[in-house]
Amino acid sequence: MFENLTDKLERSFKILKGEGRITEINVAETLKEIRRALIDADVNYKVAKSFTDEVKQKALGQDVLKSVKPGQMMTKIVRDELAALMGGTATDIKLEGTPAVVLIAGLQGSGKTTFSGKIASYIKSKKGRQVLLVAGDVYRPAAIEQLQILGNQIGVPVYTEEGNKNPVQIAENAIKYARANNFNVVIVDTAGRLAVDEEMMQEITAIKAAVRPSETLFVVDSMTGQDAVNTAREFNERLDFDGVVLTKLDGDTRGGAAISIRSVVNKPLKFISSGEKMDALQVFHPERMADRILGMGDVVSLVERAQEQYDEAAARQLKKKIVKNQFNFNDFIAQINQIKKMGNLKDIASMIPGMGKMLKNVEIGDDAFKQTEAIIGSMTPLERERPEIINARRRERIAKGSGTTMADVNRLLKQFEDTRKMMKMAAGGKLQMPKMPMFRR
Repeated sequence: MFENLTDKLERSFKILKGEGRITEINVAETLKEIRRALIDADVNYKVAKSFTDEVKQKALGQDVLKSVKPGQMMTKIVRDELAALMGGTATDIKLEGTPAVVLIAGLQGSGKTTFSGKIASYIKSKKGRQVLLVAGDVYRPAAIEQLQILGNQIGVPVYTEEGNKNPVQIAENAIKYARANNFNVVIVDTAGRLAVDEEMMQEITAIKAAVRPSETLFVVDSMTGQDAVNTAREFNERLDFDGVVLTKLDGDTRGGAAISIRSVVNKPLKFISSGEKMDALQVFHPERMADRILGMGDVVSLVERAQEQYDEAAARQLKKKIVKNQFNFNDFIAQINQIKKMGNLKDIASMIPGMGKMLKNVEIGDDAFKQTEAIIGSMTPLERERPEIINARRRERIAKGSGTTMADVNRLLKQFEDTRKMMKMAAGGKLQMPKMPMFRR
């Protein structure tokens, strides 16, 4: 989402390229370009100006070491100030009380119901809590059904009261039900409107007063840009929420809301969400996001995602097979499935320093492995187990069965064989490679 901003910031730093030191004259032009880049990314104008003023103060007061170039120093200052602007450090969700109540608020269409499912899945899997979802949107006909579908997907029950149009009463009854049935977290999905209105504000305020949540989260559509920030301000004045959730970060958004919202409402941005999958939810880390905005990648988040899919016993078994040159297409497809579980492929690639820029105009869809999976799926169990037996006749049959060409099959077999050789060398210590979980000694 930050590709254009990243490019413009990189161009602004180049103004200092070749300069011997940072001066008020050369830094002024750089900051002018940085401010313009932020405003183009839909960052609030006052926030952008305050930000560049702070950067200027830090830059002019900085003693630049001889070993550090002015452009590098400016990048470091901008990175630190961006992280501070977005909150500095990550803020986790508060789950206090028996049960702990999480109230979800926001406008209609912001993604509240989908987020309710995602945060329920997050709390269940990451926090190990017994979660109950509450269908408190009694106005949108599909809201209750949608929440029930999501609940079934993640194995979390949904509390509903058919015919009851009083969301305050539904929420209160749900908490009583949770206490009686040993649920220690209750997540209340509430109704939204197309715009902020008095009736909605009174209703959500009444629900909050009745259930006394330990956490009130405001969900906002990041694609609405500065409107998202303005709406957050209005909600916060009435609701005094605890944190913000930005949804639809995989859409056509310039990212300005993510940068502006913390300083405007003085509440932390706690989660960012993209896609419809229930695991497409991330804790917001300001310092990591600052790195990504400046094209530095986000290796820490990448490793965390990999570790979530990492099975130590399976990895040990896989290493034995690699060393013995027994790595086969069954193992290969299992590795592909692990990568797919980590999330959107382009998003994953952008976490590797430098890759975001290289892949700027490259489309990497969720079906990137589709052809590979089709070819492997057309192999017999014996062929997947022993790839070396795949001769010309078998290749022709596999191509026909997968709807591909002989060239496609040959290319995959060649790539597989090259990969197998490299993996054997790496596992045997003959090839210097980064220590990934799969190759742990």
